[in-house]
Amino acid sequence: MRVITDWHLHSRFSRACSQDLMLENNAKWCEKKGVNVLGTADFTHPVWFKEIEDQLEERERGLFRLKSGMYPGMRYMLTAEVSQIYKRGGKVRRIHNIILAPSLEAVRKINKWLDNNGANRKSDGRPILGFDSEELYKVFKSLDDNIVMIPAHAWTPWFSIFGSKSGFDSLEECYGEMTPYIYAVETGLSSDPLMNRQLKQLDKVMLISNSDAHSPRNFGREANVFEIEPEKFSYNEFIRILRERDAAAFKYTIEFFPQEGKYYLDGHASCGFSCEPDETNRLGGRCPKCGGVMTVGVLSRVNELADRPTMSFANDMVRLGMVPYKHIVPLQEIIAESLGVVSTSSVRVQAAYEKLITEVGNEFEILLDVPIARIVVVGGERVGRAIELMRAGKVQITPGFDGIFGQIKML
Repeated sequence: MRVITDWHLHSRFSRACSQDLMLENNAKWCEKKGVNVLGTADFTHPVWFKEIEDQLEERERGLFRLKSGMYPGMRYMLTAEVSQIYKRGGKVRRIHNIILAPSLEAVRKINKWLDNNGANRKSDGRPILGFDSEELYKVFKSLDDNIVMIPAHAWTPWFSIFGSKSGFDSLEECYGEMTPYIYAVETGLSSDPLMNRQLKQLDKVMLISNSDAHSPRNFGREANVFEIEPEKFSYNEFIRILRERDAAAFKYTIEFFPQEGKYYLDGHASCGFSCEPDETNRLGGRCPKCGGVMTVGVLSRVNELADRPTMSFANDMVRLGMVPYKHIVPLQEIIAESLGVVSTSSVRVQAAYEKLITEVGNEFEILLDVPIARIVVVGGERVGRAIELMRAGKVQITPGFDGIFGQIKML
């Protein structure tokens, strides 16, 4: 059976996150989106974890459903993200890691250890910790060997394993002895698998994609698609697929066009200036408008660490044992462009979105599977044409930079 997962998101207890992020509401949005397994997010936060304990029950090993019986086909996996600030190799490092846990008891052990070691779990759904990534992973493995750590949004300049501001140049630099237990790396919105495959060191890990959503409307803007036999459907099976790099079971990832991500190019947001890596080098890394230091984006950082030429085998990824990918544009963005509306939250966009979801299918079915003619009947010619162009990769993008999302157009 096809299983679509989104493991990295946040709860309403994380900074700058929607108050609509509640377990039952999240499940409702997963049904609209076509997400089958959603991360709980933020299991380190005491109030949110109490809601998880009270509202969820284990259905398959390590997978949970709502006790209320609502949305019975949707599952939760126990996940969290931690923010770590610490010194290593003479530099201050700022790293975000995703934590996957196999059971409520494993989460209780994590939370107890954090409490005993001075962590403030109440301050934010994504707690800030002063622990080294290698040492923290050793602790988690000692608590439960099935706990898994995954580098989050690997290329984001400020908080990531390869970030230009405070990251590392290799997995080994960051995770040391625990590197063999890094089964996957999250590519983030501003890079895609083809960019990541320019680094030979990433050949030994899976590349995953998640939404990092701060509101339910953004669930599934990036996701992972698996083919799993119903009798094997469990937390352990997902981890096995990642650990063994089972490209037969991991069918593809669903990706932003990376240029739409908000850290793709180099630039200086306050001056509205952005540029390609070669121009950054010519300018000495300084904004030509104000002389300030530009934020070095993902494209530059990938080019800096790449030890392969620009990859040209996207169509051969399956033959080479790599998980392929598909680029999408979120359906609400497509509808907004089709209607000539600026905001995706407008009444017209939401009405059109709900009509398509009700009459045609969930968002992933509409974006990836449903015949264009069927979409046209319900959504109109412009929506159908935009989805057709998106599927063909025929889009026009003004790339994002320094925290500003890129602008993508199809029509």
